[in-house]
Amino acid sequence: MSRDLPPLNALRAFEAAARLESVSQAAEELHVTHGAVSRQIRALEEHLELVLFVREGRGVKLTEAGVRLRDAASDAFERLRGVCAELRQAAVDRPFVLGCPGSLLVRWFIPRLDRLNRELPELRLQLSTSQGELDPRSPNVDATLLFAEPPWPADMQVHELARECIGPVLSPRYARFADLQAAAPARLLDEALLHTASRPQAWPEWARAQGLDEQSLRLGQGFEHLYYLLEAAVAGLGVAIAPQQLVADDLAAGRLAAPWGFVETPARLALWVPTRRNDRRAERLAEWLRGEL
Repeated sequence: MSRDLPPLNALRAFEAAARLESVSQAAEELHVTHGAVSRQIRALEEHLELVLFVREGRGVKLTEAGVRLRDAASDAFERLRGVCAELRQAAVDRPFVLGCPGSLLVRWFIPRLDRLNRELPELRLQLSTSQGELDPRSPNVDATLLFAEPPWPADMQVHELARECIGPVLSPRYARFADLQAAAPARLLDEALLHTASRPQAWPEWARAQGLDEQSLRLGQGFEHLYYLLEAAVAGLGVAIAPQQLVADDLAAGRLAAPWGFVETPARLALWVPTRRNDRRAERLAEWLRGEL
């Protein structure tokens, strides 16, 4: 015996007509015409080689076979409706997992986390970070916040939030702070600059934007991650370079200064969402982040 089901559209039309005991009411519920429901029922009868409805006066009546199929179909569709409702509710109730680089998480996101939770409580945000490079396609995250350069991949929905601007920063605790604060950008060619392996292009990009010879840059102490680099700068160990967003709070508090300002790079801070996911919370998060930035 074949295990093939009849066409599901035909079963759906039959179930509605049988449950409501009216082809017209079934058509209204399904937002189709009376004729469309009638054709689906005829197609189902032809598939099963059975008569499911017979005329009775101006209406229709289920045959014995129709009653059996109605009971089975109604039970199956009701169970499907229940499971789908549970799945939708589970999707709403589960946390929204956001991947975020550690430096961005610590220096920008966490200081704003309490406000975000108050303003978007439905997110139930869960933050995820990694010591290595973040994978926006990971099945374990709903979205990823990171700096990157276009063009964007076709399998990702990328919400651009802000342009990346980078610039040198130093602490008032740095020994040569007073001399450097009023100096021209070229003065930094004499400094052993703090740098990070995660952003090797940052100092050369800034030098080119200032019209300086990037080959003349002197790199001093290096750090594996941007977060450590900025902690070293705050401690007064030297001049570092960083995205403006990551040092904004330090600048406002006077822990760091940016005497030479910031220059734009090709990168963007963006929220990456896999196109396979259909979660409206990502759009609400992107809009909130845009407002904060």
